[in-house]
Amino acid sequence: MRVMTRNVRHDVGEPRRLDLLNRELRAARPDLLALQEVRHPEQTARLLARTRLRHVTHQADVLRDQPPEAARFGGTAIATRAPHRVVDYVERRIDGFHYWTLAVRVRDLLFVTLTTPWEPEAAHVRELQAKEVTLRYAGMLPLVVAGDLNARPDEAGVRHLATHLRDAWTAAGDGPGVTWPLGEDGEPGRLDYVFAGPGVGVVSARLVGDRQVDGLWLSDHAGVVADLTLPG
Repeated sequence: MRVMTRNVRHDVGEPRRLDLLNRELRAARPDLLALQEVRHPEQTARLLARTRLRHVTHQADVLRDQPPEAARFGGTAIATRAPHRVVDYVERRIDGFHYWTLAVRVRDLLFVTLTTPWEPEAAHVRELQAKEVTLRYAGMLPLVVAGDLNARPDEAGVRHLATHLRDAWTAAGDGPGVTWPLGEDGEPGRLDYVFAGPGVGVVSARLVGDRQVDGLWLSDHAGVVADLTLPG
């Protein structure tokens, strides 16, 4: 089973980025995909064209009220090869910061993605969200968590997830796994993750989009692709 997370950076930059990202997705062939900063439905349709990811749930499909930043940045989506159904979503506003979590069931697997607040001063909220994820979903079904967490591995929320789940990059990646920022100034770090729950094996992990394609950075984030095995 192949899992991928990819921040596509909405519609900033050259329009041909989306076609190159589509080519990347078709080459990677994920079974489960978490997308961030994607406009729906026009960008999701273009990004997923000619892939086998025919089943899509975007935050616009489940949130009662879209956050103000959604008009500019789009939002988070899950796309899967096999049909999925939404089993849970959580939306909270804490100390002026907004987060939401989406959980879908794909056959006998629970696939969860997080939309975390990006602000540096929101680390305590990201930690609360991470703790909520393990409390609500660990032990229900084989669990996979993926997304852009806006946090480096040493932040408390990521450390919490890594204590309860397996960080695919730590288990099977090579090197520091820097995913942000690409082609821009800033201190490089790892913000994008795939986590595997108990009983889910990690076979490999690699980055996509960490180099220019046709002279372009496709996003300011690299994506993470992990090959996993399910129990039994």
